Amino acid sequence: MTETAPRTEPIVLVEDVHTYYGKSHILHGVTLHVQPGEVVGLLGRNGVGKSTTLKTIMGLVQPSRGSVRLDGNAITGLPTHKLARLGIGYVPEDRRIFGLLTVMENLRTGLDRKGVTEERKAALLDKVFTYFPVLAERSNQAGGTLSGGEQQMLAIARAMMLEPKIILLDEPTEGLMPRMVSQIRQIIDVLHREGVAILLVEQNVPLTLEASERVYIMEKGLVCHHCAASEINVDDPVVKQYLGV
Repeated sequence: MTETAPRTEPIVLVEDVHTYYGKSHILHGVTLHVQPGEVVGLLGRNGVGKSTTLKTIMGLVQPSRGSVRLDGNAITGLPTHKLARLGIGYVPEDRRIFGLLTVMENLRTGLDRKGVTEERKAALLDKVFTYFPVLAERSNQAGGTLSGGEQQMLAIARAMMLEPKIILLDEPTEGLMPRMVSQIRQIIDVLHREGVAILLVEQNVPLTLEASERVYIMEKGLVCHHCAASEINVDDPVVKQYLGV
C-alpha cells in the first residue's frame, strides 16, 4: 500500500524498506512515518514483519533496499549505539534488561553518557521513579529477580533515560496481568504528553486503537492498511480480515 506523504517533517520516515534474514525475504517494501510526538500503532498477526520493522529502524537489521530517515536525515546503515545517541529509544519484545545488574545499574546504562550533568541525571531518575515507584523501591534489587511487569517497566524507564525523540515499543503488554497492562497504557500517555513519539507494536488491538493517533496494519511483510485510529474499532471488517479479532 502506497502511503500519502506526511504534511510536515516526520521524526521517523521508512520508505520502501526490504529486509531479509538470510535468504528469507521478511519486509517487502514497508513505508511508514511517525510525526514528532505522535503515537502510531503497528498491528498485524504474528510473523508479518512488525518486530523486523522496528529492528530495521533501530539498525539491528540492515535493509537490502529502501531508506530510514530520522528528522529528515538518512540513518540507514548506522550502528545501533549511534542511533540511540541520535534519539531513538528501543524496548524489545524480550526486554533485554541486564538480569545481574541492579535496577539502578540498569538505569545508569542510559544515564552515564557524555554531556549529562549530575543535576540532569538526578532529575531523570526522579521522573522515572515518579512514574514507576516500584522501581524506586527495588533500586538495589537485581533486574533478573523482578516480575515480568516490573522488568517491562525497567526496560521502558531505561529507554527514557536517553531522553529519546521516539521510542520503539515492541509488545510491551505481552504476558502481563491486567493491572500491569493498565500501567503500561498510562505510561504511553505520559510519554505522549511529554512530546515523545512512539511506534507501538502490540497484539492488544483495543489498547493500540485507544492509545494511537494512527495505525498501520501489516500482512506478509507489507503495510496493507493505514488510517486514523479513530476510524476503526475491533469489530471493523478490516481488523477482522487482517488480525482475525
